[in-house]
Amino acid sequence: MSFGPRALPTLPGVVRPGCRELLCLLVIAATASPGAAGVCPAACVCATDIVSCTNRNLSKVPGSLFRLIKRLDLSYNRIGLLDPEWIPVSFVKLNTLIVRHNNITSISAGSFSTTPNLKCLDLSSNKLKTVKSAVFQELKDLEVLLLYDNHISYLDPSALGGLSQLQKLYLSGNSLTQFPMDLYVGRFKLAELMFLDVSYNRISSIPMHHINLVPGKQLRGIYLHGNPFICDCSLYSLLIFWYRRHFSSVMDFKNDYTCRLWSGSRQSSQLLLLQDSFMNCSDSVVNGSFRALGFIHEAQVGERLVVHCDGKTGDGHTDFVWVGPDNRVLEPEKEVDNFHVFYNGSLVIESPRFEDAGVYSCIAMNRQRLLNETVDVTVNVSNFTVSRSHAHEAFNTAFTTLAACVASIVLVLLYLYLTPCPCKCKTKRQKNMLNQSNAHSSILSPGPASDASADERKAGAGKRVVFLEPLKESAAGQNGKVRLFASETVLAEGILKSTRVKSDSDSVNSVFSDTPFVAST
Repeated sequence: MSFGPRALPTLPGVVRPGCRELLCLLVIAATASPGAAGVCPAACVCATDIVSCTNRNLSKVPGSLFRLIKRLDLSYNRIGLLDPEWIPVSFVKLNTLIVRHNNITSISAGSFSTTPNLKCLDLSSNKLKTVKSAVFQELKDLEVLLLYDNHISYLDPSALGGLSQLQKLYLSGNSLTQFPMDLYVGRFKLAELMFLDVSYNRISSIPMHHINLVPGKQLRGIYLHGNPFICDCSLYSLLIFWYRRHFSSVMDFKNDYTCRLWSGSRQSSQLLLLQDSFMNCSDSVVNGSFRALGFIHEAQVGERLVVHCDGKTGDGHTDFVWVGPDNRVLEPEKEVDNFHVFYNGSLVIESPRFEDAGVYSCIAMNRQRLLNETVDVTVNVSNFTVSRSHAHEAFNTAFTTLAACVASIVLVLLYLYLTPCPCKCKTKRQKNMLNQSNAHSSILSPGPASDASADERKAGAGKRVVFLEPLKESAAGQNGKVRLFASETVLAEGILKSTRVKSDSDSVNSVFSDTPFVAST
């Protein structure tokens, strides 16, 4: 058997191309797309899909670059304005663009329309002063944006509003005076932003009433060191809380967090913010900030409580496990007593009891990225009904005591000012009765008693015996009894009980005379 050269079979109607036709096709393809053939400008260094054109005095991107490049470095040139013409050709594969250390002063809308698939953009160390709206709207897939070491004093909230995939934003070394809260709340918030560096700006305070709205997974990535903060207990409690949770933004830069403390002479001193020696912040202020941040929960006995696991690893591929104060493991679909855990990491405590108070740890484990995080939440349980009853009883006791005091004061005032003086009334009554007795004695006595001596009157002042002369009457049947006048009973009583008054001494003396009356015959 011999093997000789055999012609390849050809299908009917199909013309087999020759060598000349194949060569023509290659030449046409190379002529039609010179960039795809891997042309590298003389001012650049090319390595497959990476091109470096650094320090070449360029004012725009060379138009003869390989269009399928993935990384382009234009550092240390003299590019001053970013407009729609600064990149003349489209780079659909480009994912990293570095334009640091140039003279960029402004960015126009549409400047990145030819690079729609960028994931990393470095514009650091330029001369940008403001970032206006809609300048990054074409970069829907951008994940990292570096704007540090510029002169940015204003950041338009809508400028970054379309960057739904942005994860890291570097704004360090600028002139910002306010914390960019619009990145986390509001219409243009960035839900995927996990890293924000605003260190070494001119920020003097943090909006504490809004910072508690930022999810815990985003709080961990906020870097604030190097700013001229004013010493404040709320800011101190926030940083202490981050420090206790081992946030790297505070742990790694503890000595770079300083604050200004103003003295009476309008002079400020720079102090370390995380030192406990000079702030003198009370525990109530610190714990109040923790409550505002959602890491201290107050529960009432018998009332349902829901606690969320606010970790940075939370997504659809995350498993959550809670560990109670008694080291019990609480997992989804496994109810233990009055505890239940949902798949999103929320812990539900049905009818909390006093013994349920303590520190609960949420462990979030991300299966996709093999990350895990632990979040500690403190739960305090109190009985509002008992507290309210005690408060009500205390109020009643205080009110009763106050009412008794007021009533006592009123009674004393009534007694002092509204009741007539008993002395005057008694004196008046004595005068009336003594006048009557004087009239009676004038009838009984044969002569005036004015001739009695003062010694006799003094001696008779303490006498209490009355000698009355019985009167003879024609009527019989008296059996020698003395018959007094009509008012004899009242008169005798008044005389016996009354005290002597100086003004009526003569009348009293006539009544209380030692000389008995002698009946006339």
